[in-house]
Parts: sequence; structure tokens; C-alpha cells
Amino acid sequence: MPRFFYRKFVKTNNMNFVTIDFETATSDRENPCEIGLTFVENNIIVDTKSWLIKPSSYPYFDDFNIYIHGITPEDVADKPEFNQIWNEELQSLLANKFVIAHNAGFDISVLRHTLQLYKIPFPTLKYSCSYIFSKKVWTGLLSYDLKSLCSKNEIEFNHHRAGADSLACAELCLIAFEIAGVNSIEDFPEKLRTSIGELYDGGYRPSETKQLSSSKAISKIIGDPTKHKPDSIFYGNTVVFTGTLSSMQRSQAQQIIADIGGVNSSAVSKETDFLIVGQQDYRIVGEDGMSNKQEKAQKLLKGGATIEVISESDFLRNI
Repeated sequence: MPRFFYRKFVKTNNMNFVTIDFETATSDRENPCEIGLTFVENNIIVDTKSWLIKPSSYPYFDDFNIYIHGITPEDVADKPEFNQIWNEELQSLLANKFVIAHNAGFDISVLRHTLQLYKIPFPTLKYSCSYIFSKKVWTGLLSYDLKSLCSKNEIEFNHHRAGADSLACAELCLIAFEIAGVNSIEDFPEKLRTSIGELYDGGYRPSETKQLSSSKAISKIIGDPTKHKPDSIFYGNTVVFTGTLSSMQRSQAQQIIADIGGVNSSAVSKETDFLIVGQQDYRIVGEDGMSNKQEKAQKLLKGGATIEVISESDFLRNI
């Protein structure tokens, strides 16, 4: 049984939306192994549903993905593939709805790529990203991942399972809407400074808040414009890495950022949008485990900067 939202809201009583979360079997976006949906009607959470999915990669799962969500090939061996679940249930639940995801650049991308894999036309829907608009509601935080924001707002959940994540996202959205005074989808551009994304048959328009800035320093690593991802959280933002990445060389990660359309930098400054933290050598960083870049980021945050510190796993989830 889902844990329904217990807070009482008065100001925002007209919001109807569906929150969505995917877990994937591999790093490829067309391999979901679980989807979770939570339904909000007139500002009240009314239901949460989740489905395990046999991915197209079955029986192969990346070990890293299993480590994150705990779903194994055995768990989905007798489950239907995405196209069956879509035709029987999901299409009617999502079509013509307002959908919100925490990191919509990931979840909506999984939806798009999986629909394309099965040659299913895109449904018509509008969407937004709680990761993006949370930055307008809770300014100056060190991190805006779902776990950190839920901890701040005393929301308990079983992280990295799709149903629980979608429910936590819905709870978080309701708090954000009350704080910002959001009463309808029309309030998003002004009160949350966030555009509404759209999915439609043949294409999509991302939900975003920031355009590329010509004032940002030009990275020495040149990205491929044909690989730009406007719906990525890194698109148009300046990214700094610290520590050792376990999944790839730093130069490979910087090339990925450049290809997405982000800007690489070697030093943390007021222009930094993301600091991605790999494994630290504690002989160098000392007992607190923080590199000089992390310490500088914290100082800048206290001074009003908007730097976000994220882990390597969150970096991988959003590329």
C-alpha cells in the first residue's frame, strides 16, 4: 500500500499531475526495468502504482545498476515487456496529463527512447522537472538530488525504487508549490522560472530554466554539437570534477559534458554550476574527506553562489 501524503495544503488546491520515475537495467535509456507513477488530484495524492518490466537487454543487467536499485534479472524474468504494459495501462495513465519527474532529462528520455525502441508513437503530454524548479524554491543548498531534498523536508522513502521515488517526488512538489504559491501550470514560468516541456507525436520540447551563456569560459575540450542534449541538467552549465572517478577517466567524463553541451572548468568559482565528486584520497584531503574544491564550493554557497555538489552515481544517471 502506498504511503499517502499527510500534510494539509490550503493555498494550492487546483494542481493535477502525475509524477514518474524509472529504474533502468543498463546505462542505455531504452532498458527500463521498473516504472513508478504517483497521481495527484486537486492537490491530494490519490494513488501510487509501480510495474516491474522485463527490459530489452534481458537477461543482461549492469552490475552498477543492480547496485543502485537492487532489481535483478530474476526479479523480472516473468514480467511483461514495456510495450505490453504501455498498451494495457500506461498510455491511458500518461496521455494528455501533466507529468513531473525529478531529473526529467533522465526519466522523460527513458520514456522517449523506450517508445522509439518499440516503434510506439509519443503520447501528447506536458511535463516539468522538480530537480530544476527546486533550485528556485530552496536556494543555496549543497545538493538537489531527491534524497537530499526529501531529507530536508522530512520525507521518508525507499530510495531508488520507482514507486517510492515517484511518491517522494509528488510530496516534494506539493511542498514546493505551497512555498512558491503555485496554483496551476500557468504559474511555472513566473513563480518557478521554469518552462513547461512537451512530448508529442514526432518530437519533444524540454523543460528548462537556463540557456547557454556566452560569458562562460570556453573549454579546451570541444564537444560534438550533434550530440547536444538540451534536456540534460548539464546542458549550458559549467561543470568541475574533483576526486577520482571509478567509472571512467576524468578526460572521458569531460568529453561527455562537452558533447552534452556543458562547459568544463578546472577550478571552482562563482560561475560553477556543478561540482562532481569522485573518490577522494584521504591522505590528501584530510580527516574531513573534503577536497579544496569542495571546501571552496561550500564557502561560495555561503556567499550566495548556486553551486551544486553531486556524486559520481548521479553524474552517470544524467549523461
